[in-house]
Amino acid sequence: MTSPVAELKLSDYLLGTEEKRKAFADDLYTSLRETGFVVLIDHGINLSRLHDAYDIIAGFFALPEEEKRDYMIGMDGQRGFTPFGREHAKGVEAADLKEFWHVGRDEIKPNVWPERPAAFRAEVGWLYDALDETGLLLLQALTGPLDLPEEYFDDMAGGGNSILRLLHYPAIPEDADPASIRAAAHEDINLITLLVSASASGLELLGRDGEWRAIEAPADAIIADAGDMLARITNNHIPATTHRVVNPDNSRDVRYSMPFFLHPRPEAMLSCLPQFRDGSEDPDITGQGFLEQRLREIGLS
Repeated sequence: MTSPVAELKLSDYLLGTEEKRKAFADDLYTSLRETGFVVLIDHGINLSRLHDAYDIIAGFFALPEEEKRDYMIGMDGQRGFTPFGREHAKGVEAADLKEFWHVGRDEIKPNVWPERPAAFRAEVGWLYDALDETGLLLLQALTGPLDLPEEYFDDMAGGGNSILRLLHYPAIPEDADPASIRAAAHEDINLITLLVSASASGLELLGRDGEWRAIEAPADAIIADAGDMLARITNNHIPATTHRVVNPDNSRDVRYSMPFFLHPRPEAMLSCLPQFRDGSEDPDITGQGFLEQRLREIGLS
């Protein structure tokens, strides 16, 4: 079953009348609260460069395994290359069938860059900046419906510990664990995630009604979903979105995707907003503290 996820024009918020801006913000809030996802079109990100970025990341993942492993740095996988089969979903023993590359903010932790493909650093760095700007705009739009000052999320997440993940789901190995899928059911750690439409299908959303639904979006659209940190500060008023990537019908099919995980600054405090406090809220924790806790749970620390 295909999900009835809302399709919104970001241009309505960026360039529209006050009425259109308010309607966008209200629809974004309602969609995240009721379905967990929203599809963004007219988002202003250069589509030609998006296509080029997919070609470049495909070129990197086609490199020999030993060359890719030269860019493994540290245990937490927050920069550089993480090989196939290392990460698993929280509470799941079987490894996900994927490999990936992480780019973050140099001021928080220096990046590592591959020598090949030659344009990797320029194009991936451009995409990081473009998605960071878009994600902060979405959070800014949510401040109205959440009854917050417009600068609330800029103060929390401007210059934050955000991560761009370049994902490669290769053909399913013949010896793969039968319990493994490309990405087991999980919620994202961060405030909000932006996902550039993937190169192949497979993404599914667990609706608030408990039904799994395939998520289909127009080519070049961006899908946004709510993460654990947003759920935490709203006391699950906006719940984190449970999603997965299922294995293809043809085990030889390959999939690439590029999610951007928008995080707060490491020292920012994740405190439940006063309007959502009812005695059931989680205790305060810093963005870094919560991230480290979750990385341990998914096998990256």
